[in-house]
Amino acid sequence: MRKTFGTGSVWEQTLGYSRAVQVENTLYISATAASGENGIVGNDFYTQTQYILAKLGTVLADAGFSFSDVVQSKLYLTDISKWEDAGRAHGEVFGDIRPTLSLVHVLPFLDPDMLVEIELVAQRSPD
Repeated sequence: MRKTFGTGSVWEQTLGYSRAVQVENTLYISATAASGENGIVGNDFYTQTQYILAKLGTVLADAGFSFSDVVQSKLYLTDISKWEDAGRAHGEVFGDIRPTLSLVHVLPFLDPDMLVEIELVAQRSPD
C-alpha cells in the first residue's frame, strides 16, 4: 500500500513531491521549513525548529501517526554552531522518544530567512 499526503503547497505540484508518503506501516515526511501563511515564522533556530515540529505533528496526525512513532529525525541547519538551539527544541518533543538523529550543516536554503528544515521517518507496529 502506498498513500501520499499533501498540504496544498504550490511547490508540491510544481516540483512533483508529496509532504509525506506512507508505504505499509512507514511514513516518510519531506524536509519541512518554518513557512507560514505570511512567510518564514521565527528568525532564530529555536523558534523555527519549534514551529516546524508543530507542523510535522499535524502531518503525522493526518496520516494516523504520532511523534511516538518517529524513528528517524534529520535537522538541516544553515549554521551548525546553532545546533544547541535547534536541539533544545527537538529535545522538548523527542526527549523520551529518542529517535535516531542527524544534524546536517547545509548551504543557505532558497529563502535566506529559512534557517532549519526537518525531515522525519515514522513507523507503526503492524496492525
